[in-house]
Amino acid sequence: MKKILIALLQIAVTLAVLYWVFHDQHKRAQMAVALRTADYRWIAAALVTYLVVEASAAVRWWILLKVQQIHLSISRVSGLFLIGMFYNQFLPGGTGGDIIKSYFLLKETPGKATGALLAVVFDRLVGLVALISLTGTLIALRYRWLTQLAETKHLVWLLMAILASAILMLVTSFVVSGFHLAHKLPARFPGRERLIELSAAYHLYARHWRATLVAFGASIIAHLCTFATFLCVAFAFRASVGVIDFFAVMPIERTISSLPISFAGVGLREKIFQIMLHGLCGVPEAVAVLIGSMSFLVMLACSAPGGIVYLFYRPSGRAGHVKLSEMRKEVATLEHEITEGE
Repeated sequence: MKKILIALLQIAVTLAVLYWVFHDQHKRAQMAVALRTADYRWIAAALVTYLVVEASAAVRWWILLKVQQIHLSISRVSGLFLIGMFYNQFLPGGTGGDIIKSYFLLKETPGKATGALLAVVFDRLVGLVALISLTGTLIALRYRWLTQLAETKHLVWLLMAILASAILMLVTSFVVSGFHLAHKLPARFPGRERLIELSAAYHLYARHWRATLVAFGASIIAHLCTFATFLCVAFAFRASVGVIDFFAVMPIERTISSLPISFAGVGLREKIFQIMLHGLCGVPEAVAVLIGSMSFLVMLACSAPGGIVYLFYRPSGRAGHVKLSEMRKEVATLEHEITEGE
C-alpha cells in the first residue's frame, strides 16, 4: 500500500508539472514550429551518443563483476544490463532495474550471491562518485554564471544541498568501513544492511584499485556522453548554447530530475531546462522544454530494447518469470542473510 501511494503521488506530481509546463497555447505553437524546423540529424547523433553511454556503463559493470570473480559471457552481461536499463527508465523510482538485474544475476551465479550483490551496489556507487566529481568541477568553473539569476541560484543551491547529503553519506560509509563499525550499529539502524554491503565492497575494490579506477573512468565517459546526448538534442532545435555552459547545467537537471518526486523525472526535467536555458542562455522557453522532452525520448528509445530482451531472457536455461515484488523480496532476503554473515 505504501508503494502504491508513493506511485500515485509521483503520477499526480508528474501530471501537475506537465500541465504547468505545457498549458500555454502560445508555447505549444512555438514547439510545433521548432519540431517542424529541427535538424533531425542531430537527433540521430543523440541516439548514437546515448548508445555510447550504455556501452560505457556496461563495461563498468563488467569490470566490477570480474573483480568479484564472476565470469559471464558478453551476451549474458549485455542482456542483464539492457534489462536493468529498461526497468530503470520505465519503472517509478529508478531502482526497479537494479532489483531485476540483481535477481537474474543471483540466478546466473549460484554460490556467488555476495559478489553479485556487491557488484550491483558498487556499480551505483562508482557512478555517484563520478557524477559528484564532474559536478564539483563544472559548478566551480561556472558558479558565478549559474547563480546570476535568483531562480537559477535556487536550483544550484538545491543541487549543492543534495550533493552535500550524498557526500555526507559517502564519508559516513567510509568511516564506518574504515573503523569496522557496521556490525556494531543497532539492528534497526536505518541503512545498516547497506552500510555493511558498502563496507565489504570498499575493502574488496580497494585491493583491486586499478580495476576500480578503470570503472571510474568508464563512469566519467558515461556521464559526459549523457551530457553530450542532451547537447545534440539542443543543437537539433538550433539552440545557441556553449558546450561548457550547457554541461554546467546538466548536473543540475540530472540530479534534481532523479529525485523520486515525479515519474522518471518527467515534468521536472522540462521545468529545469526552461528555467536554466532560457534564463542563462536565452533559449526560447518552448525550445528549452522540447530539449528536455526529446532527450528523455532518446533515452527511452535506447533503453526500450531491454524490454524485448526481458521477454526472451531465461536465467541459465530456467523457464518463466516472477513478479517484481517476489524478486524484491528474494533479493532483500539474500541481502539480509549476507550482511548478517559478513
